[in-house]
Amino acid sequence: MPTYTLNLNGTSTTVEVSEDTPLLWVLRDHLNLVGTKYGCGIAQCGSCTVHLEGNAVRSCSLTMGQVEGKNITTIEGLSEDGSHPVQEAWKEVDVPQCGYCQSGQMMTAAAFLKTNAAPTDDEIKNAMHGNICRCAAYTRIHQAVAVAAKKMV
Repeated sequence: MPTYTLNLNGTSTTVEVSEDTPLLWVLRDHLNLVGTKYGCGIAQCGSCTVHLEGNAVRSCSLTMGQVEGKNITTIEGLSEDGSHPVQEAWKEVDVPQCGYCQSGQMMTAAAFLKTNAAPTDDEIKNAMHGNICRCAAYTRIHQAVAVAAKKMV
């Protein structure tokens, strides 16, 4: 079985898995980084969102062959102590209900706000559109993204 090197949360990590193993399963099953959640398995819900080279991507649809040697950030790597502005905003607004989708929501928001520090309401809505929340906490998610944007200025 091949060995892959990942630049994961600022640390070089190696794993021995098949080339077609999804990044999501490597994170959860091989590296015990369980903050990234399995939702749909077809890159439609956003629960498995991580950053790849700073961009929000769905880890369930990326294989080890596609991500080797690239910079990957999971929710565990967004900040060690929960002090990232997005994480602080999520707590301030009290976003989560069940919480299942929240790591993916936060990772999408963090990548979006890196490229748009002063988003409009429509831009927030469009950026977060691909992340599904079964609890329908969309209003609070939207509010938290706006709060985070102000914190990041």
